[in-house]
Amino acid sequence: MTGGGGYFDEDGYLFIMGRTDDVINVAGHRLSTGEMEEVLSAHPAVAECAVVGINDPLKGQVPLGLVVIKNGISTCDTQLENELKQSIRTSIGAIASLKNLFIIERLPKTRSGKILRKPLRQMIDGEKGEIPSTIEDSQVITELSVTLANINKV
Repeated sequence: MTGGGGYFDEDGYLFIMGRTDDVINVAGHRLSTGEMEEVLSAHPAVAECAVVGINDPLKGQVPLGLVVIKNGISTCDTQLENELKQSIRTSIGAIASLKNLFIIERLPKTRSGKILRKPLRQMIDGEKGEIPSTIEDSQVITELSVTLANINKV
């Protein structure tokens, strides 16, 4: 599984449409995690972020946000979380409401700077996954596992 989505047309040409992990299915609605990330990153306190779909017994999947805030921001975490959740509801709609939003120190990335979404989803859903050899710092997975360990209890 490459993680890419596309199709072959009637002439045999391949069209790449995008990443399959960029779309989640929430109660029958296909939502773009990239669009949600764009809304979150527009907040002046956000340095970087990731949105992943996590399994939900009722809705299929629900979005979960992970946010790294900029240095020097003194806003209370709870206030910032509420502002970010509200910005998603306002910009995209109630169906895109974040189940959870966590403010974290850093995101797992490859050495080239791409966020490792698949290992994040696997960790959140309680699956055992392999950490890619291209990860910049594998310690970040250990740090996040503490934060995300009780995610379904929140």
